Amino acid sequence: MNQEQPQPSWRKPAGIFMILALIVIWAVAIGSLSPWVGEWPILVQALFYLITGVLWIMPLKPLLRWMELGRWR
Repeated sequence: MNQEQPQPSWRKPAGIFMILALIVIWAVAIGSLSPWVGEWPILVQALFYLITGVLWIMPLKPLLRWMELGRWR
């Protein structure tokens, strides 16, 4: 039996770089808001950073699907 080895996909390394870029862009964007957020009450700041800390994960599902299957939906 002659089984061919699957060829590695370029989508996985490209997806990793996209994930890292997303993290950097999101961190810079949220960090640039810190002068204004710093003036808010501490509990509101905590809620803001909690929500924005979770919100960046939402685009990962389609990106991970694309990395694995090659389609966005």
